[in-house]
Amino acid sequence: MAIVNVSDQNFAKETGEGLVLADFWAPWCGPCKMIAPVLEEIDGEMEEQVQIVKLDVDENQETAGKYGVMSIPTLLLFKDGEVVDQVIGFQPKEALVELINKHA
Repeated sequence: MAIVNVSDQNFAKETGEGLVLADFWAPWCGPCKMIAPVLEEIDGEMEEQVQIVKLDVDENQETAGKYGVMSIPTLLLFKDGEVVDQVIGFQPKEALVELINKHA
């Protein structure tokens, strides 16, 4: 599966089933740009275990507010619609893979 861009309208549906890593980001955010290729790599290698979605916080403030996202990038890991883990700021690939494997 490819990385999916989500919005306030479809966020709950896209994160409601299975293991989903949600990237809360914005186009102007430097660390968000740094983590994007890392997420692409993980998506290519771990697509069987996890779906990755991206939510632009500037365009989707309702969802960002609901989850208390104050800093970006914030990555929330959902399992069947419930937040099971979270990391804030740039993370190396190894740390994100470990986070996903912990809940897979």
